[in-house]
Amino acid sequence: MLVKILGSAGDDFHGVRYNEKKIDSGKGELMLMKNFPSFINEESSSEEVRNYLRAISKSDRVKKPQFHAVISSRFQEETKEQLTETAEKFMDEMGYGKQPFLVIFHSDTENNHVHIVSTRVNKKSGRKINDSYEKLKAQKALAKVQEQIFGISQESTLNRLLSYRFASIKQLETLLNRNGFRVAMNKADENSIDLLKNGVIQKTLDIGKISFQDSDDLSRKKKIKAIISKYREICSPKVFKVEDNRKFEGLFEKQADSTPKIEFESELQKKMLDVFGIDIVFHHKDFKKPFGCTIIDHKTGNVFKGSEIFKMNEMFEFTENTIDKRMFERLKDFNIRDEKEKEVLIKSLNDDSVKDFMVFENKFRKTKEIYQSIRKEVLEYLKNGQNDQISIVKNDEGDFYAVHHRYHHIQDLKSLVGEKIIEQIFYPDQNLQESKGTIQKHESNLSKLIDELLKSSFIPKDPAEDALKKKRKKRK
Repeated sequence: MLVKILGSAGDDFHGVRYNEKKIDSGKGELMLMKNFPSFINEESSSEEVRNYLRAISKSDRVKKPQFHAVISSRFQEETKEQLTETAEKFMDEMGYGKQPFLVIFHSDTENNHVHIVSTRVNKKSGRKINDSYEKLKAQKALAKVQEQIFGISQESTLNRLLSYRFASIKQLETLLNRNGFRVAMNKADENSIDLLKNGVIQKTLDIGKISFQDSDDLSRKKKIKAIISKYREICSPKVFKVEDNRKFEGLFEKQADSTPKIEFESELQKKMLDVFGIDIVFHHKDFKKPFGCTIIDHKTGNVFKGSEIFKMNEMFEFTENTIDKRMFERLKDFNIRDEKEKEVLIKSLNDDSVKDFMVFENKFRKTKEIYQSIRKEVLEYLKNGQNDQISIVKNDEGDFYAVHHRYHHIQDLKSLVGEKIIEQIFYPDQNLQESKGTIQKHESNLSKLIDELLKSSFIPKDPAEDALKKKRKKRK
């Protein structure tokens, strides 16, 4: 979950108008309207809301009184209700809990997110609410709220990582970077390092007091090598470059050096982390082929030098292929249960840079709510053809699949919407071509059938549910 404080162009509270347009277009939903007087409510126009905010924000010292923030989820990991609860508590932590504010959920991107609009002028005192170090304060506030709601504690995560066995500062830095933390030299003491998360210092360590130790667990090293060797025959060992070209969107101004961040990834590497907790981190210089790797074994809490376990060039195959970071994150989130679904996804993207070894197996189930939304939107798309987030793809065997690009979901149409719909859309009676009236009747019947399915309370299961049940039975 991320938070970003947006700028304000003036004193007209354009954020209210912007969010009303989203609501009117069907891509936004008013989730919360708090601390407004009774005559300003959900029935009020955006102009009435803006006039009220302007009236209580009059101040010679505050030229841009609008407070506008966005809290965003990674894809659909948090629901609109969870984001709204987070936003409400976030405003309390930021000192805006008693101010009038709006929370609007947006569904116009792949990432669920809410916009929060309020005024920086205290409605009672008429003074500006303190906004010193606001971006840092926002990160701290969000971290605190996440701990309250979801039990996510940065401190406990950091303490757990610091209990691992590592042999050098470099290995410690790799361990922390891989888990979302950053290591920086302390400005006041050259013998200390700061450990940061989203620009906020979480802990300061005296380098002299850090316990560095090599792991002598030879049996574990042999086991790790055996596991990777076995899965090398199942998962692709091809390594490719992932370039993060997104603009610097952190807490400070964009730096002069806008060199993209580079990572190297492979399906084998991801499988090791997902199944065995073995994280393989490749090291490179000047964007060239990796010269080595570090292995983080989360199961035993050890950090190993890769060369102690295997010969990297024999275990992995390095390619010259590159993919954009944003695209790669999207691909990883798609449900890919077999080679057919992989083929369909690549075909729907129509992007030559995406190779088959960049698309990984993913049997993660969508929530019931998301699955229902997918089916409903696909049915509506089949009826009116109006949804640029949906593609209907025919594979080489002649089967039709629906690809929902916002929800990152692929499924054969027959199991998603039913065989009757498939037959009427893709295999209509040949005689329909002879009579315009017959064609119109067919289209009318099809429309009625889709309407009935949309009204029905019956929702077919996500195929991943059956796969999960079979897996559980095998374990028993």
